[in-house]
Amino acid sequence: MKALKIGAVAALLLGTTIFFTSAKEAGTEETAIMDQHQIGTSIGNVAPNIAMLTPEGKTLELADLKGQLVLIDFWASWCGPCRRENPNVVKAYNKFKDAKFKNGKGFTVLSVSLDNNKMSWEAAIIKDQLSWPNHVSDLKGWGNEAAQRYGVRSIPASFLVDGEGRIVAKNLRGSVLESTLENLKK
Repeated sequence: MKALKIGAVAALLLGTTIFFTSAKEAGTEETAIMDQHQIGTSIGNVAPNIAMLTPEGKTLELADLKGQLVLIDFWASWCGPCRRENPNVVKAYNKFKDAKFKNGKGFTVLSVSLDNNKMSWEAAIIKDQLSWPNHVSDLKGWGNEAAQRYGVRSIPASFLVDGEGRIVAKNLRGSVLESTLENLKK
């Protein structure tokens, strides 16, 4: 009986070792694949998808814009620094929207509003002449799901995503946005 218990324990240990060795080998390959496609908010990561409603009530996703350089711009109508930055974003959009980049065709903006008042949000889009078609919000203010996912603690905040969906720069403001886009052109 004692020999049977020792044999069972030995078989269990051997089986566990084989399982963990196989899992580790498989995990190494899986980890390498995951590293190539790691989703996160650091430069080099694949940007987490954003899916929210437009002012017209249609769902728009970041994934819908794949193939273009996309500036994810977190802002709000009540945010003074955001509103002062909007002319720079408008200027960059107008200059680069049809440009060809090393890793993307064209440039667009995905404006993610941290507003909780739809009328104020829509009025600011018009007043600031935010002419790109990609405006979304869940109207939850600082509870905005995309802002939470991206770790946004202050606005304006931005993430520049290339045509493959990778984050290539963060928090570009003023002339730095324009010069970064210029450097990414073909």
